[in-house]
Amino acid sequence: MQFPRFFSSPWFWRFLVLLWFGTLYWLSSQSHLPSPAKFEGVDKVEHAIFFSAGGMCFLLSLRLAGRARATAIAILASVLFCGAVGGFDEWHQTYTPGRSGGDVWDWAADMCGGFIGAFLAMGVQKWLGMQRTKQPLP
Repeated sequence: MQFPRFFSSPWFWRFLVLLWFGTLYWLSSQSHLPSPAKFEGVDKVEHAIFFSAGGMCFLLSLRLAGRARATAIAILASVLFCGAVGGFDEWHQTYTPGRSGGDVWDWAADMCGGFIGAFLAMGVQKWLGMQRTKQPLP
């Protein structure tokens, strides 16, 4: 199965980062969000999952543009990006009625998500590279 070429474009992943950030801003502006599961710490899992998606898109936008080639730098970039955005998100929530914001554990979950997203990005980048080298059969 051959995927469209735009999956290998850093601009596609930059667009997804902007879409992800806009969604995060909108979610943080809501006074109350329903939670599908009812167990202690489910919000930390949700933060980590959401930020792993953002960290992955951010890192793919860098790596496919030829930046952050070293693995350690790439992982650090993803974690720092998610930490900065997560900090902004927590600050933003302090001004949203019905939300507390400023939760250090949410912020830590955001950075953990960035770490996970970095490894997902490495796998996706490798997979995209394999897709480009496959030649269609005659």
